[in-house]
Amino acid sequence: MALRPSWRGHLRLSLVTCPVALYTALNAAGDVHFHLINPKTNNRIRMVTTDPDTGPIERKDLVKGFEVSKDKYVLITDDEIDAVKLESTRTIDIERFVPAEEIDRTYWDHPYFLAPDGDLAQEAFAVIRDAMADAGRIALGRAVIATRERLLAVEPSGKGMMAWSLRSKDEVRNANDVFRDIKTKKPDREMVEIAGRIIAQKEAPFDPSKFVDRYEDALREMIEAKRKGREIEKVEPPESTNVIDLMAALRASLGKKGASKTTAPKSPKSGKSPGKPKTKASAGARQRKAG
Repeated sequence: MALRPSWRGHLRLSLVTCPVALYTALNAAGDVHFHLINPKTNNRIRMVTTDPDTGPIERKDLVKGFEVSKDKYVLITDDEIDAVKLESTRTIDIERFVPAEEIDRTYWDHPYFLAPDGDLAQEAFAVIRDAMADAGRIALGRAVIATRERLLAVEPSGKGMMAWSLRSKDEVRNANDVFRDIKTKKPDREMVEIAGRIIAQKEAPFDPSKFVDRYEDALREMIEAKRKGREIEKVEPPESTNVIDLMAALRASLGKKGASKTTAPKSPKSGKSPGKPKTKASAGARQRKAG
């Protein structure tokens, strides 16, 4: 099934313009959806739009309203909303280029595939894409998506481009509101080194196919079991852990997997790796050699 674009318009770099289309890069999250059911009748509950004075009303007869004061609204029709035209309604005008690392990850929001819209757009699209790839920069532009003007970060991706909507400054909270009470005291260096070796043991390439929604899978299994009349087994929650001896916990974690393959820890006093203990056999061999 062909994907439907979320937005159609033009991509413009100075005087170079080409028709493009944005396609959401995400599938709808989660396939397990529940409905509200009356357990006495087994009927699905239906929500009815109701005016508190006149009773039920058809949705097609409703209009949007903006509240200007309590219970006072300015009524707006879809045609009036459509009449609010900005250049970014139909054009992504690249305003500037920035290094990717300058954009705080907190601001990255929704990913889109950006592709040429029609055969005539192919050449200009490829020129802009390849020039951006050579520059190694992220392009910033704007587009009106779902009645909001969004800042977009555009970058080459294979034969096409990716466009990420970026959150505005007003949407992002100040991290210091949460982090201000975290103490600045440096942790024990040996503990940090052991934690680093634990991290090294768990290093692996990123493979998104390895990560599935296990909770949704468990929900499906529960639903299927109940459909077949089987008893639902209650899963006990994991026990909460309270680490009393952090160093002991770190060393135990390091020994769980691949401890023999890791480099011996440095001695905190000398800064050198401790050697292997001398055995009686090796001492005897040295004596024979000396003799």
